[in-house]
Amino acid sequence: MIVNRLLGKILYGHKVRLRYRYYSTSKSSDDNIRNIAILAHIDAGKTTTTERMLYYSGKTHTMGEVHRGNTITDFLAQERERGITICSAAVTLPWKDHRINLLDTPGHIDFTMEVEQSLGAVDGVVVVLDSSAGVEAQTITVWHQADHYKLPRMVFANKMDRPDADFEGCLDDLEKKLECIPVPIQLPIMGDKGIKSIIDVLELKELRFDQSKEGRVYAKVPLSGELLRKTVEKRCEIIDLMSSYDDKLADQIIQNDSLETIDSSIVRQAIRNLTIKQNIVPIFLGSAYKNTGVQLLMDGVTSYLPAPSERGSIYKCFGKDFAGKVFKVMHDKQRGALSLVRVLNGTLKKGDKVTTSNGNSEVIQRIYEPLADEYREINDVSQGNVGICAGLKTTSTGDLLMSSMKSLNAAQEKLESKGIQLQLKPQIPDAVYFCSIEPPSISYQPALEKALAQLHREDPSFRVSYDDTTMQTVLGGMGELHLEIIKSRILSEYKIEADLGPLQIAYKESIQEPIRDTFELKKDIAGSAQEVTIEMSLVMDKTDEFNLDTHPEAAHALAAIHPKYIKCIRKAVQSALLRGPLVGGTVVDTQVILHQLVLGRRTAESLLMSATAQCIQKLLRKTGCRLLEPLMSIQIIMPGGRLSVVLGDLSKRRAEIQEVVVRGENRIVHAIAPLAELGGYSSKVRISTSGTASMSMQPCGYVSMTEDQQTHAIRRTQGLE
Repeated sequence: MIVNRLLGKILYGHKVRLRYRYYSTSKSSDDNIRNIAILAHIDAGKTTTTERMLYYSGKTHTMGEVHRGNTITDFLAQERERGITICSAAVTLPWKDHRINLLDTPGHIDFTMEVEQSLGAVDGVVVVLDSSAGVEAQTITVWHQADHYKLPRMVFANKMDRPDADFEGCLDDLEKKLECIPVPIQLPIMGDKGIKSIIDVLELKELRFDQSKEGRVYAKVPLSGELLRKTVEKRCEIIDLMSSYDDKLADQIIQNDSLETIDSSIVRQAIRNLTIKQNIVPIFLGSAYKNTGVQLLMDGVTSYLPAPSERGSIYKCFGKDFAGKVFKVMHDKQRGALSLVRVLNGTLKKGDKVTTSNGNSEVIQRIYEPLADEYREINDVSQGNVGICAGLKTTSTGDLLMSSMKSLNAAQEKLESKGIQLQLKPQIPDAVYFCSIEPPSISYQPALEKALAQLHREDPSFRVSYDDTTMQTVLGGMGELHLEIIKSRILSEYKIEADLGPLQIAYKESIQEPIRDTFELKKDIAGSAQEVTIEMSLVMDKTDEFNLDTHPEAAHALAAIHPKYIKCIRKAVQSALLRGPLVGGTVVDTQVILHQLVLGRRTAESLLMSATAQCIQKLLRKTGCRLLEPLMSIQIIMPGGRLSVVLGDLSKRRAEIQEVVVRGENRIVHAIAPLAELGGYSSKVRISTSGTASMSMQPCGYVSMTEDQQTHAIRRTQGLE
C-alpha cells in the first residue's frame, strides 16, 4: 500500500515525503473530539502553525515549511509556488487522548468563501495574529465571520521571535478593534532577538523550549523574585475579571477569602466555561516557525474549546436520522469528486443512500479520513466528526445531506414551529471582477466547460455565465488573484491554455427615479395568435425585487391570475435585473411592481417571460440608470519613512484616508478607495516603497458615481479608453 501511494505521488508530480502515521483503531468519543478552524490575515503563520501541530502529534515525521513549498495542507501547485493558502485543507491529528479535526483556511480576501464554508463545519476557532502587526484587515473579517456562527475563539500571538513583536499591542488591538475580552494565560519573556521563554500564568512557571530538539521538549522552571510577584498579580487580575462572569469562581473566591489561593484546576474550568459562552478569549503566544509554544496551544484547544456535544445544534431536529454538511468539494485525478462532510447528526456509513438539499439522491461509495491530499479509507464517520466522501456526483460546496426528504421535511416542521429557518444553501458574495474566457481552439470547448463546472462546484464564489450579447463565456471572481489562480489551475490541472480577456469591474446599476409604463407584445406562433399586455413600474426599494400592486382594484384583478403565470413573471424579473442598460451590471435597490396583466388565449409562458423582460428593459432605458462602483477597504503597513510616498499616491486614487496608526517603527494606513483605481496596486505599492510595504484590501460596499466618472467608466468598459 505504501509503495502504491508513493508511486502515485511520483506519477502525478507531487513531492514525496515519508511520514510516520498514527491511526487510532478505536472510535473517539464525542467528548474527545475537537473540530477547529485556523483563521488569520495573510502571512500570519496559519499553515506553519498547522505543520507544527501535525509534527508534534506524530502525524508527520518532518516539519514542512511554506517557503520550501513542502507543506501538507498547501498541496496545490499554486499554493506552493506563491506561499499562500488558496483552498481550505482538512487534517485529523491525535493529541493527548483527543482527536482534533483541523481546517487550515486561506487568509486572502479573494478566497473568503473557503473560510465561510469551513466555519459552518467547526465548533471553535484559533485566530493567529502576527505579533508585529496585531489585528489586521482580514483578521477583522474572519472574526466577524466567526461571530456569525457564534463560535468560541482562542488567539495565538505568533511570530514572537521577531524583535518588533508587541504582545501588549496585540491585546490592545483585540480589545479595541474586535471588542472582545482577551485573557492572556501566558506572558512572554523577551530578549534582544525576540522571545526567550514563556510564562505559564496559571501555574506560575517559566517554560523553556529546547530548540536543539525542534521544540519537542521544554522545561518547567518555578518563578521567583520580581517575575513571580508580577505574574501573581496578573493571575489575580485574570481571576478577578472572570469572577464577574462565573458564579462558581466567585463563590470559590469568597470561600477562600483570597484570589491567590484559587486552585489552577478551578481557574481552568472557569476559562473553559467562559470561552464556550464567548465571554472571554484566551490568549496564547509563541513562534510556530521557531518551534515555540505550539504544544501549549494544542493543549489549549483540547482544554478550552468545546466538543461537538457542547455546542447547541439545530440539527438535533433530525432525531436519530443522519444530517451532514458538505463544506468543501475537490477533484482528485484518481478518485474523482471528493466531498468533505461534517456529520452534524447521526452516523454516515459507506454504502449509505443520502439525499442532497437540492433533492438529488446519492450513494456514499467510499469514506476517507482527512489528511490534506492523502487518504486512508474508513467505514463510517460518527456524529461530530469529519470525513471525505467519494461518489457524490451532484453535491456542491455548502450543500446539506440528509437520510431522506421525509427526514428533512420533518426536521423543517420542528424548526418552523420554533420560528427557526433551516439554511439549505450558502450565502454567496457578489463577484468583484469579471472577464471573458476562450479556449485555444473549438476542440477544447467541451473540456473547458467541464473544467469550469468542476471549479465552480468546488468554489461557489467563482461564477460562470454565458453572455448572449457577446456570445462569450464570462467568469466572475472575488479579485484579481482569484481569477489568476483559476486560469493557472485550468492550465496545470486540466492542460488547457485558455485565454482570459481583460478584467472588468463588477459595477452595479440603479434607477434614478420611479417610472410606470405598459408594454404590449403580439406574436403568431404556429398559426396561433398570442398576445401579452403588461403594466409595471420600477420604484427605488432595497427589499423585494418583485411585488404585486396592493391597491384594492388592481389587487382584485391580479388575484384572478393563475399562480404559474405570477411565478413566470417573478422568474423573468429576476433575470432581467441581472443586466442593466449602461454596462450590463446587476440592477440593485430597485423593485418591480406588477399592476396589470392581460393574456390572450393559449399564450405560452415563454412569451409572457419575454414580454416581462422587454417591459423592464424599456422602463430602465426610459428612466435612466446610474452606476454604482465598488469600494475597497485598504490597509497598508510600511516603515514610517515611506508614509508620505504612500499617502501621496493614495490621494491620486480618489482614496479617503481613515486613519494612520503608529506601531513601533511602522505606520499602518487605513483607507477606502474605488476598486477602479486599484488595478495592480499591490505591486505598485511595493515598488514605490522599495519592497518594504505590505498591503491588503477587501470589499466594503458600493457608492454612486458622478456623471464624469460614470462616462469614463462606461468608455473603459467598452474598451474606448
